[in-house]
Amino acid sequence: MRLSLAEAATRMVDGTREVGLFALSLVGIDYRFGGDSPDRGLDCSGLIRYVFQHVTGVTLPRTAQELSRIGKTVRADDLAPGDLVFFNTRRFAFSHVGIYLGNGRFIHAPSRGGEVGVAMLSSGYWQKRYNGARRLVGVLPALVPALIAPAEARELEATVASAPLEEHMPADEIMPQAEETP
Repeated sequence: MRLSLAEAATRMVDGTREVGLFALSLVGIDYRFGGDSPDRGLDCSGLIRYVFQHVTGVTLPRTAQELSRIGKTVRADDLAPGDLVFFNTRRFAFSHVGIYLGNGRFIHAPSRGGEVGVAMLSSGYWQKRYNGARRLVGVLPALVPALIAPAEARELEATVASAPLEEHMPADEIMPQAEETP
């Protein structure tokens, strides 16, 4: 059975919903620096990695800064559920990450003494520290097959590749090189 482009897009949307729903099931898990499982606690990037591994089977990079280098840049007014949102919380860019849930909310593992929870992007604290967002689902080749059968993914990639150039982001913006921190 072959899916139409609309059906394939619907499956990807369902996949992004699943990322958010699974992440919400982790609300209340204790924060732990370097934590990568609910049993031992989660830090911000450990939460992202755990959620994507569970939902898509794809292992993502370990740190917020490494995560900020993958996927596609997304403008704040184009955020969609499942996008990663990044913040400067430790005096360097992309030092904190969460998963956008929609309606201005994101889920994250905040800091020592905290728990996985939901916050508002409109909060002054988060607005002041916002660094940007990245879209992984439907953009990274490894995540497309996790949500759509491989043959359907190839069909979708061929359709996207044949779209007019104005609709594509330049290759250097898809995988930007972050500055090294001292």
